[in-house]
Amino acid sequence: MKKDTFKMSILILLVGGFITKILSFVIRVLYTRIITDEGMNLYTIVSPTFSLLITLASFSLPISISKLVSEHSERRIKIVSSAYFFVFGFTFFLVLLVIILAPFIAGNLLKQPSVTPLIYAMAFTLPFISITSVLKGYFLGKLKVHPNTVSNIFEQIVRILFLIFLLPKFVHKSIVLGVVLYILFNIVTEMVSIFVFYLYLPKKISLHKEDFKPQKNIIYRILKISIPSVSSRLIGNIAFFLEPIILTNVLLYMGYSNSYILEEYASYNAYAIGLLTLPSFFISAICQILIPEISKYHSENNYLMVKKRLKQALSYSFVIGLFFSFFLFFTRDFFLHLLYNTTRGSEYIFTLAPFFVLFYLEAPLSSVLQALDQAKISMKITLYGCILKLVVMTILGFCKIGLYALVISEILNIIFVVALNAKAVRKAVWKMNQA
Repeated sequence: MKKDTFKMSILILLVGGFITKILSFVIRVLYTRIITDEGMNLYTIVSPTFSLLITLASFSLPISISKLVSEHSERRIKIVSSAYFFVFGFTFFLVLLVIILAPFIAGNLLKQPSVTPLIYAMAFTLPFISITSVLKGYFLGKLKVHPNTVSNIFEQIVRILFLIFLLPKFVHKSIVLGVVLYILFNIVTEMVSIFVFYLYLPKKISLHKEDFKPQKNIIYRILKISIPSVSSRLIGNIAFFLEPIILTNVLLYMGYSNSYILEEYASYNAYAIGLLTLPSFFISAICQILIPEISKYHSENNYLMVKKRLKQALSYSFVIGLFFSFFLFFTRDFFLHLLYNTTRGSEYIFTLAPFFVLFYLEAPLSSVLQALDQAKISMKITLYGCILKLVVMTILGFCKIGLYALVISEILNIIFVVALNAKAVRKAVWKMNQA
């Protein structure tokens, strides 16, 4: 491996991520203006559910497969074929389960029966998300970042074309229909990604029948890596899923109107958090390269390179987080109006922004734990953080402070999780040095 591969890979992902984010700005502006506040409220209330389902469908396969591929532990085609054998069976049952539970989730948990069609639409996108997850892991494991970068850019371009030429026609007929089709369009964008990945696959490769037979030992190793990692993500997404459910019921009990809850939660989640996490593509780029890199050096017991990559990742993340958090703190109204044509959520950004400096350290620390085979510890920390957040949010919800119950619980969660992750990483690296 060349000396500058790590920095060059991150640079490519950063440039690609920047282009993708600019396109996503355009998408967000178009979508929020086309779909109107009513559509945004509906989409926001089901977004935690969609996030949970995406986590289940992807099953942390990009992490587990990139780790196995980077270690060259098996013939790569066997890793991919075994992963797909698992994916097809798992997503089949997942789709059936979501279809069966959709009315219950919408009517009994979210208290919004009108979003049932949105949950049905989510179910049909899941198999395609799973397929692209395997391919992403394969290319990241080989430290080939171009396919992921190009596929993301093409996805966004296709989505913009859909928003401009098709979505307004359906929204004119029905807001719910427009949101449903926006969700279903994920199928098209995932297929675009699959096509791009196909173009980057090796053309001259010798294939054997044995390569397409699922290998139990490979599936076991994929699951061994994926389960703790996906469990951590799953815990976070379950908490995100429960967040609007608990908040809605508590605030309704305290006398807040349903319309107030929908509007304020959309202001917090879609506008405030949406703006604060926009620069997260920088951190995502770092983490995508960090896992296979540290996995490789960990398998070689190369303590010095693990420590070097750790310092680089945390330094980059801290500088990025510091700059963007305080930049958005002072320019929040301008960017809210520029992107969403509103200043809703400005007061939440004012409170949250200083603490989001720490938020940007959370993902790199968690990625390092996964690369050092400490995913179970990361999972436990996530669990403790989510429990803390939901308990604090529930208690404060009875204090008649509205959405600030959620804001304060989010701040405490960030501080708690980052502190425990940093302590766990320091301990894991120290143990490696002693081995």
